Amino acid sequence: MQTNDVLRSVRYMLDLSEAKLAAVIAEGGQEVSVDALHQYLKKDDEADYLPCPDEVLGALLDGLVYVRRGRDETRPQVPAELPVSNNTVLKKLRVAFELKDVDIQAILKQAGFDVSTSELGAFFRKPDHRHYRPCGDQFLRNFLKGLTLRVRR
Repeated sequence: MQTNDVLRSVRYMLDLSEAKLAAVIAEGGQEVSVDALHQYLKKDDEADYLPCPDEVLGALLDGLVYVRRGRDETRPQVPAELPVSNNTVLKKLRVAFELKDVDIQAILKQAGFDVSTSELGAFFRKPDHRHYRPCGDQFLRNFLKGLTLRVRR
């Protein structure tokens, strides 16, 4: 999934203004101007559209974890995994919203997408594990849709 799509989805899900979105990204360790964010949030066929760099999306996901769960000052900040994959987005959102497997399955079911526990577990494995499975765009899109329904109700 494109980084701009994830950025727009998270912004809509949490109903954040561009200034608040910039603050969450700054919390993740990346400074971004409100003007640049405005360009990242545009559709790809609009004038002044800019593709969102992986560093900004990684900082948004890390910042979201820090804002929602708190920062552990005893540990150094871990650099974001680049490039940001769909699996990374799924993992970070799982941590930020404190979701368990049954929660994710309920979210996906609400979005009209069924998944087994073993299928779901494959997305959270390390890439070199033999049962690892890359998260597809459709799966992530349905997860974001279901999470938005859950958060905004």
